[in-house]
Amino acid sequence: MKWDVEQFNQLVNTEEYFEFFQLSYDRRVVLVNRLHILKLFSRYIHEIDAHNLEASQAEKLGLYRIALQQAYEVFLKSTPLEQKLFKVFKEKPKNIVMLTEIATN
Repeated sequence: MKWDVEQFNQLVNTEEYFEFFQLSYDRRVVLVNRLHILKLFSRYIHEIDAHNLEASQAEKLGLYRIALQQAYEVFLKSTPLEQKLFKVFKEKPKNIVMLTEIATN
């Protein structure tokens, strides 16, 4: 399959990526997890670009397709809270004391 790099660079939303790569997806899963899927997909793209310097654009797009499928599948089995892709999930609130932090005598 031949994909156009310029067209890929114009894609904006999650559904467009799935349609571009002709991947099937559950709209409900994408609706709930779209930002998380794109964030993980973006990480995968950076890894692909860093480790495949000699690959052609067509080869990279093929790897991107696999990466999008993998990012989607993560959220079929996991939740955004479990994945902690965004800073808000990693930071501990400053004004909350967890029960596990309270010492008992």
